[in-house]
Amino acid sequence: MDYDPDKVDDTVLALLFLTMHDDSTRAWKGHDSGALDRLHQKGFIANPKNKNKSVVITDEGRVRAEHLFHELFGKTS
Repeated sequence: MDYDPDKVDDTVLALLFLTMHDDSTRAWKGHDSGALDRLHQKGFIANPKNKNKSVVITDEGRVRAEHLFHELFGKTS
């Protein structure tokens, strides 16, 4: 199937916001490694290639992640 990797990246970034630890900059990284690599290349997360089970989200990534989370998954009135 042909798909838009940018849309996948946006969805993964929004889901990273959902799994952030208590308003910190870390989130569980159990997502597609290709998407995580692309998010790192875009500057939204730190390098995901390590032994940690979580990834650091940059300030820019956190702002975008929160926006995308509300846009993609928020309830409308």
